[in-house]
Amino acid sequence: MRPIISNIWLIFMLGLLVSACSIQESAISGERRAYGYSWDQEKQIGKDADQQIQQQYGVYDNDELQAYVENIGQEMLAVSHMNRADTPAEYEGTDFYFRVLDSPVVNAFALPGGYIYVTRGLLSHLDNEAQLSVVLGHEIGHVIARHASQRAFEQQMGQIALIGGAIGGELLGLPGGDILGIGSQAAQLLFLSYSRDDERESDRLGVEYAAMQQYEAAEGAQFFVSLERMSKQSGQSIPDWQSTHPDPGERARSIPELAEEWKAKGYEQTIDNTDQYMGKLDNMIYGENPREGFTRNGHFYHPDMKFQFPYPEDWQVVNQRSLVAVVSGDQDAVSIMTLDGESAGAEASVNEFLNQEGITTLGKSDTQSNGLSAYRAEATGQTEDGTQLKFYLYAIEYDGSIYRFLNYTTAEKYGTYASRFDEITSGFKQLTDSGILNIQPVRLQAVKASRSGTFQSFLPGNLESYSITVSPEDLAIMNQVGLDEQIDAGTWLKLPTQ
Repeated sequence: MRPIISNIWLIFMLGLLVSACSIQESAISGERRAYGYSWDQEKQIGKDADQQIQQQYGVYDNDELQAYVENIGQEMLAVSHMNRADTPAEYEGTDFYFRVLDSPVVNAFALPGGYIYVTRGLLSHLDNEAQLSVVLGHEIGHVIARHASQRAFEQQMGQIALIGGAIGGELLGLPGGDILGIGSQAAQLLFLSYSRDDERESDRLGVEYAAMQQYEAAEGAQFFVSLERMSKQSGQSIPDWQSTHPDPGERARSIPELAEEWKAKGYEQTIDNTDQYMGKLDNMIYGENPREGFTRNGHFYHPDMKFQFPYPEDWQVVNQRSLVAVVSGDQDAVSIMTLDGESAGAEASVNEFLNQEGITTLGKSDTQSNGLSAYRAEATGQTEDGTQLKFYLYAIEYDGSIYRFLNYTTAEKYGTYASRFDEITSGFKQLTDSGILNIQPVRLQAVKASRSGTFQSFLPGNLESYSITVSPEDLAIMNQVGLDEQIDAGTWLKLPTQ
């Protein structure tokens, strides 16, 4: 969590008043077709949502890596359907932006109008520049083909379909809850997937653009093999015929075939730039960054912001840049902590929520939390479908900031969860444990093997002492090898270090 005021649903509600469809020429086919939005509207919605995405998830703090990804993205864009002799006039001069998000989740996605995102988690699972070129070309393809705008028109669901579809069409194709670690409820409401045909078209475009820049486009297949292994390992693999995304195994087979078609057209594909790519990954953070919050023994700790609070053992913690949510095991109660950077104090922060239309205050009072000034209140409200909710508000003044907990469940279950809400909020206090305050993230070391041996033989022997859980199998998947696979001397490896 970072000190940012943001509401996750804001991202997906931008442009809500725009609803008329637009008939425009496709940059891919040249044919006129119906879209949910004009190209100018897509660019504006993407621009506005981009700011929210950057605030919500954060841009990885490495200017050299950011510039590197931007350069490869611009290479793909230069040969794309945005820059050809027959490109329709309305698309000319559109700027594209490529950002590395500070998330360990393996993902890439695009917003309408030219905003492309890859996570550091995805970059760690690629082995060379050729694979990155296919990924970026794939996401550029989604934007140019205007897949999100097509889905918005076809599904008749307005702006939520546009933005939700844009992010829901993630490269990985796992259930929406996996997208950058967002909570499953928000994902179900907002993440509408691209169609399988959309994904296949973007695969074709990604290979086309990479091949035109002479990258070994067939290398992209190896990444999809890794995705298939990740899906099976996490238990989230979906039968191909039930998924809106092509199966990763299917894509691993089709990408080399597509690359061969471009070779037959005379496009030599010889570039992989493995050395350059590995050099950019060296020292990159691996997995969750504990300095931005982590859980241990029933407590949430935030070393950078120096606070901690307990949570029930059977509840799940969702840690994001702008909030920390603790969700009950049955997913029928939640405690959401945000940083209020606008209110003058704890009381004002609580009243800001209570003053909303439809909220009925039951009682409020001053209180204390481990020596810190705090304010609490109980209130009721009602959802659109008539469900009665009961809220417990709790705001704390700490280190010059206001931390506000919004706890709620249905009115009938409030008695069951009230003590849990109190346990979480009243347990908030200053973090003083030096061992936790000084914790550091695990980083990747890109090295060439100095000998031959199995991949497992190169792994550090003290993984259990690392600040986060580091699985040998996860590391093997990240390196696109098997644990027992023989590694030749001189092969690049991505190994954890701390």
